[in-house]
Amino acid sequence: MKLCAVSDSLGHLPYEEAVRVSAQLDLAGLEIGTGNWSAAPHANLQTLLESKNARQEFLAVLERNGIRLAALNCNGNQLHPIDGGRQSMVVYDTVRLAEFLGLETIILMSGLPAGGPSDVRPNWVTCAWPLENGEILDWQWNEKLLPYWQKLAAFARDCGLKKLAIEMHGHQLIYNVPTLLKLRKEIGPIVGANLDPSHLFWMGADPLAAVDALGDAILHVHAKDTYINRAAESLTGRLETIDHANVKDRAWSYITLGYGHGEQWWREFCYRLRLHGYDGWLSIEHEDSILSRMEGIRKSIDLLNQAAIDEASDYSMPAT
Repeated sequence: MKLCAVSDSLGHLPYEEAVRVSAQLDLAGLEIGTGNWSAAPHANLQTLLESKNARQEFLAVLERNGIRLAALNCNGNQLHPIDGGRQSMVVYDTVRLAEFLGLETIILMSGLPAGGPSDVRPNWVTCAWPLENGEILDWQWNEKLLPYWQKLAAFARDCGLKKLAIEMHGHQLIYNVPTLLKLRKEIGPIVGANLDPSHLFWMGADPLAAVDALGDAILHVHAKDTYINRAAESLTGRLETIDHANVKDRAWSYITLGYGHGEQWWREFCYRLRLHGYDGWLSIEHEDSILSRMEGIRKSIDLLNQAAIDEASDYSMPAT
């Protein structure tokens, strides 16, 4: 397993400095945001698409510092009923850029459509009743999600990509293991999970069970933790609408690795990943509003250096 960071976590630094600092932190790579919900502080998508020289210099900065390009990230809502076309262009342009850069993986969300043809807001259905919710889901999947992903997957394959890693996230149509596996069954193995434990934590799922259920459908991993505020959760549950900056009063908050779940949990997580054959990136995503970016990343690296598995097994059972 190799450690990298989501570039937005170092978004306060210019590109060359962010790469240099990543090397100083002994990270092996960077996951670069290209737009949509990412501010894309380190990549101008259109410039990189249009200029071979810009792409060469972009890669040269990484090479000079011994840093690999782990993935491109274009998280957003490409199925948004109003803004989806613009966001979808970012997704397709990110696929094109990945081909130019010789990269096989992009990170993205599934998208969340409206609840029907005349709606103007995305609609996340979270319960089976009233019965109209089933009609909404049927329309979202069959009229919007599946046609979109069939076209996107075909385009990505033509561009040489092998991994469309979907981040299972609330307020998206693909937000848990069953929905991810359902889409993968329909579209094919190019679709899989960017497994981010933090989202499963706040939705009440078990990321360790998710590893077992997903198996080789895990294409990428985000290393991010969640703190559960039991006092607030006992009153509200985990359907939380208080501002993210108000950590004290929220039922849950994204937090630096180890502050929500200790080193033992992360050891088991990494061990489960290896049991299922995962030997890819652990991409640190700092979204802790209490700790600084640099302190949060350093502490996360320290924890993962103890928990992650670096070497292939050379053990064999002793002869009897």
